[in-house]
Amino acid sequence: MKELVNYILQFGNLNQQQIDLILTQAKEKEIKKEEYFSEAGKIAAEVGFIIEGIMRVCYYNNKGEEITKYFIDENNLVVDLESFDNNICSSAYVQAVTDCKIIVFSKANWQELLDTIVGWDTIVHKIISKALIQKVARRSPLVSEDATTRYLSFMEMFPKVINRVPLSYLASYLGITQSSLSRIRKNIR
Repeated sequence: MKELVNYILQFGNLNQQQIDLILTQAKEKEIKKEEYFSEAGKIAAEVGFIIEGIMRVCYYNNKGEEITKYFIDENNLVVDLESFDNNICSSAYVQAVTDCKIIVFSKANWQELLDTIVGWDTIVHKIISKALIQKVARRSPLVSEDATTRYLSFMEMFPKVINRVPLSYLASYLGITQSSLSRIRKNIR
């Protein structure tokens, strides 16, 4: 749980008593490859922190095709925030791409932290802001760049992810077919 504490302390100061409270509210959980952390049509019930593994956020378009919106790797929070905060059904799936070890907080435990720790809401807001900025920065190039440039950018931004995700998920994320991705990879080598 040291990784979680180090991550949180990047966004604000906490005393040992507050850190201990956070750790009592958290529990470790394993999610096997292909299992869902949260699902479309259901209300997200947990906030997670990935210690090991990669997850992806995906949805099905109106043609029934599975689209990967983004990947979340180690030392990052994972939650369908809109669903979790507003008690509404999610429109996306959060799925383990690899076997994952995560630390989770139930809704009640998360609320306990918000109610008890002075400044916890500020820390959470900073974490969410950083995540949103990263999400936009990762998605923006996908709109204006050609497929090869998008792939090269992905390799640069996610060096620890590129060889750990199935090509079908990567192609979906990049907005290209799997055969196009194979061609791009072959031309780069």
